[in-house]
Amino acid sequence: MFRLERDVSISVETLALFARFWLTTNPPLPEPARAAAKAQAGERYDAFIVALGRRLAKGPVLRQEVSEDVPH
Repeated sequence: MFRLERDVSISVETLALFARFWLTTNPPLPEPARAAAKAQAGERYDAFIVALGRRLAKGPVLRQEVSEDVPH
C-alpha cells in the first residue's frame, strides 16, 4: 500500500509541477487569437483523452516502462 501511495504522490507532484511550469512560461495570447486557440485546445483535449484511454486499455504504463529501462 505504501508503494501505491508513493507512486500516486509522485504522479500528482509531477503533473502539478508541469502545469505550473507551463502556465508560467507561456505568455497569454492576444485577444484576436484566443477564439481560434480555444477551439484548437478543445480538439487537442479530446484527442488527448482518446489517446489516454487507448494507453490505459492496452498498457504497459509508463511506470513499468521506466522500471524496465533502469538497471536494478
